[in-house]
Amino acid sequence: MLDAANAAVARPTGSVDGLVELASPDMKGVNALISARMQSPVSVIPALADHLINAGGKRLRPLLTVAAARLLGATDESCLKLAAAVEFIHTATLLHDDVVDSSQLRRGKVAAHLIWGAPSSVLVGDYLFARAFELMVEAGSLRALDILAKAAGVISEGEVLQLTRAHDLNLSQDVYLEIIRAKTAELFAAAAEAGAVSAGASDDHCRSMRSYGLSLGLAFQLVDDALDYGGATETLGKNAGDDFREGKATLPLLLAIARTGAAEAPFWERTIGRREQTDDDFRRARDLIARTGAAEATLDLAHQFAEEAKAALARMDDNSWRTALEDLADFAVSRRA
Repeated sequence: MLDAANAAVARPTGSVDGLVELASPDMKGVNALISARMQSPVSVIPALADHLINAGGKRLRPLLTVAAARLLGATDESCLKLAAAVEFIHTATLLHDDVVDSSQLRRGKVAAHLIWGAPSSVLVGDYLFARAFELMVEAGSLRALDILAKAAGVISEGEVLQLTRAHDLNLSQDVYLEIIRAKTAELFAAAAEAGAVSAGASDDHCRSMRSYGLSLGLAFQLVDDALDYGGATETLGKNAGDDFREGKATLPLLLAIARTGAAEAPFWERTIGRREQTDDDFRRARDLIARTGAAEATLDLAHQFAEEAKAALARMDDNSWRTALEDLADFAVSRRA
């Protein structure tokens, strides 16, 4: 039986299937580029990169690049190199994040740093960043290069901001949103905007695609943060409760802390502030988050961002690409535990 946090996720569903089907020919080209460009005579590089890149992710960010380009009339293949670059940037950040967070799982597999070690994971992440920039240059769009290069910097800023505010029980919702906007939503935004730029779209359409990607990324992260307290490991691709065990101040936790007040302050200070946790603490935290409606409130905010994402598409041609992107926004907030 679903608990209260799980039940909060049971909402109208969307689908990514339409977008995957539409983009299938293009994504074959993107995947071929990814496979070719992660090769190296240093054997640990392709082995480690393949462990994560081919671990079953949906490749949503490169899909966004391709979809934005095709929606806005692109007929050439320049968007494919940008899409492959986006996936390399994303993979590099995941490799670095897992080392920083001491994560055990990624996409349902043992985290790379536990197999090859933290130094190799960090350095292969750096290698993928280098490959990403090569692909951006080859795509031939200085504007797209500028968008993705700036995004890489913003993502790093977001990660550092999160690190400096780790275990902060007084983190405000605004600062939390600033963190996830930088560390997660920025790459969604840049992926969509770069695709639009590669199509030669108008400034208005490029801004609309950036707005779509930013709102979509925020919705995705909010749902992920809610699922960490009500989801299954198979759904998350990581261990449920990892955010709690790492002492991350995500929105469900922050709302629960505020709503439980002084009565539970010692519990939150011990488990999050000092990270002194017992085996039963995650269950108690999950119950408090469910009982206070913190998971539901987080999902409500995710739905607001999903609606904003769909609204950003209103000025686009009404075609199969637009429909698929609208469905993707619905999918972002319909994932179940």
